[in-house]
Amino acid sequence: LQTRMQSLQPDPRARYRSVYEALKRMVLTEGLWRPLRGINVTVLGAGPAHAMYFACYEKMKKSLSDVFQQGGNSHLANGIAGSVATLLHDAVMNPAEVVKQRLQMFNSPYTSVLGCVRAVRRSEGLAAFYRSYTTQLTMNVPFQAIHFITYELLQEHLNPRRHYNPGSHIVAGAVAGAVAAAATTPLDVCKTLLNTQENTALSSLNIRGHLSGMANAFSTVYQLGGVPGFFKGVQARVIYQMPSTAIAWSVYEFFKYFLSRHALEKRT
Repeated sequence: LQTRMQSLQPDPRARYRSVYEALKRMVLTEGLWRPLRGINVTVLGAGPAHAMYFACYEKMKKSLSDVFQQGGNSHLANGIAGSVATLLHDAVMNPAEVVKQRLQMFNSPYTSVLGCVRAVRRSEGLAAFYRSYTTQLTMNVPFQAIHFITYELLQEHLNPRRHYNPGSHIVAGAVAGAVAAAATTPLDVCKTLLNTQENTALSSLNIRGHLSGMANAFSTVYQLGGVPGFFKGVQARVIYQMPSTAIAWSVYEFFKYFLSRHALEKRT
């Protein structure tokens, strides 16, 4: 839904006024499973990407907190740790994101993940899978900094003793995801344009070849949609990020608690 709603010049049959209308029309005209298109490539990339992400975050947060605030919780350390972890996460997820969004476009010419990878590589080269990497980082570094700082700040109020508390992890994760998602939507619109190389939009501005670079993406979005164009799909993005970050944090905190307790019991 987010990919479709961020289209700058959508097909008349794919113009949606709300998230609900988009979902309803997609299911009725394209089938029940269309909203789940691209889930396989997301699952393939998400495992290793998140493993590196949280491992890097925990290690850096602990090391930097000792530097900035001995024995305490430093928001600066949380933000830096989240930002650095993003570099590793996006290196894995960027190619997966390109394939996913190509598959999710309206009237996508691609029928499978492997077919999409081969077609993009043949016509645009390997660089196409990292065309939006700098934009992705430019978006995700502030996203994760806002996300982690907000999460840790809420945990201080909802769960000051930092015990395993599913309710606080879900609420803090959802709110942190929503705030970070809304703040970084303009960059996400640019990233989607670079990933999909929306033909209709580029043709209307007589752009030949492939669009590359964050500056070009910003200029193109502004020319086609003005300031409101940078917030296309913001509702879908927030609705997606709230459960996404709530699930991620609650699952992560559960396994952190479970594995720590298991290790302690083993020692004693």
